[in-house]
Amino acid sequence: MVENCESPFALLQDGRRVHVIERDLTEPDRIVGELLQPGGYLKLIELGLQDCVEEIDAQRVLGYALMKDGKSTRLSYPLDKFEEDVAGRSFHNGRFIQRMRGKAATLPNIRLEQGTVTSLLEEDGVIKGVQYKTKDGQELKAYAPLTIVCDGCFSNLRRNLCTPKVDVPSCFVGLILENCQLPFANHGHVILADPSPILFYPISSTEIRCLVDVPGQKVPSIGNGEMAKYLKNNVAPQLPSELQDAFISAVEKGNIRTMPNRSMPANPQPTPGALLMGDAFNMRHPLTGGGMTVALSDIVVLRDLLKPLRDLRDAASLTQYLESFYTLRKPVASTINTLAGALYKVFSASPDEARKEMREACFDYLSLGGVCSSGPVALLSGLNPRPMSLVLHFFAVAIYGVGRLLLPFPSPKGFWIGARLISVRTSRYLNICKFSLFSSFSK
Repeated sequence: MVENCESPFALLQDGRRVHVIERDLTEPDRIVGELLQPGGYLKLIELGLQDCVEEIDAQRVLGYALMKDGKSTRLSYPLDKFEEDVAGRSFHNGRFIQRMRGKAATLPNIRLEQGTVTSLLEEDGVIKGVQYKTKDGQELKAYAPLTIVCDGCFSNLRRNLCTPKVDVPSCFVGLILENCQLPFANHGHVILADPSPILFYPISSTEIRCLVDVPGQKVPSIGNGEMAKYLKNNVAPQLPSELQDAFISAVEKGNIRTMPNRSMPANPQPTPGALLMGDAFNMRHPLTGGGMTVALSDIVVLRDLLKPLRDLRDAASLTQYLESFYTLRKPVASTINTLAGALYKVFSASPDEARKEMREACFDYLSLGGVCSSGPVALLSGLNPRPMSLVLHFFAVAIYGVGRLLLPFPSPKGFWIGARLISVRTSRYLNICKFSLFSSFSK
């Protein structure tokens, strides 16, 4: 049984009977989950789902453009060694979800049902199934030897299967821009604005998604006009000139959406008969668009683990066997989670001199090209999920920043800021590792 999972296809292909209970089977309308990194697209291919990005006006994404104080640099995905169709994809999230649901529905061994799961059914410490309410209000129970819970970031079931520690560092304010072109075609754009980054990427051939990051858990009110005023007066002047008119038109159109950005380390409590996945299990800041790549990678790991097993009814043995899931997901999950948290901190503005220098050093380091840009981009895109490579680039930026301060002539102020830069960088790295790397390793 799969509870609110958008991709049961992997289990269905292995001939298993799957009962999917979705809270709502209509097309979702969200402002996130719209960018799939190339590493995530490769996972779609492994799952046989690559055609789900077809016929939805999805746009090829070839990398990022980074902009700061009138300067810009293009960071291309290192795709030379891959087939021509391998690239990132951006799209309307709802269209993509519907394509995956439609693909799953073509297989004979699925039961796809709209309903709201209210609780997990437990007997002697083993999850036996779920209790749910159907679309017409009936209270029913469904049983299965394995219940996969993936009911999203607002999960009301995760407390049974993990120890959740949810952090909300910021909120996204979402708009759709029309009748304009991005400065770099087929690239996501990250504006290093004050106080925090602004994102742009195409979601169709005529629409560009804009996500304005607002630090903290409170945003200006949309209803009383404070949000529109903030966007026009504080955000618009920081945008590239070619996007400003379309941005202001989108604000005046009034279709402004907000969503809290949640981070949550993976801290599972292995429970016989059940497995937690997706945003219900693990979240990271959406700045780098890595969520779907991590989720699809997790699905591939789970599929490969379950493939040799024909009988799932021995719950205790199955739980022990599936504990390897938490180890096998480490490279992709820990790399993307750690990088998302680190880049959000570095790309956000600060009055602190060391943090200012780190932000400038990171921009200039990525602008150097070669391995200084292709390495970090390969990490965030999921093409090279190697935690050790992340560590090397993490400290390379710090050393580069210190070198900028001390050359050509060192000064007491340069030494002081350099020492603080190393201290801040090391402290931040350890904190992020505690959140992301360790949590991804934990069982």
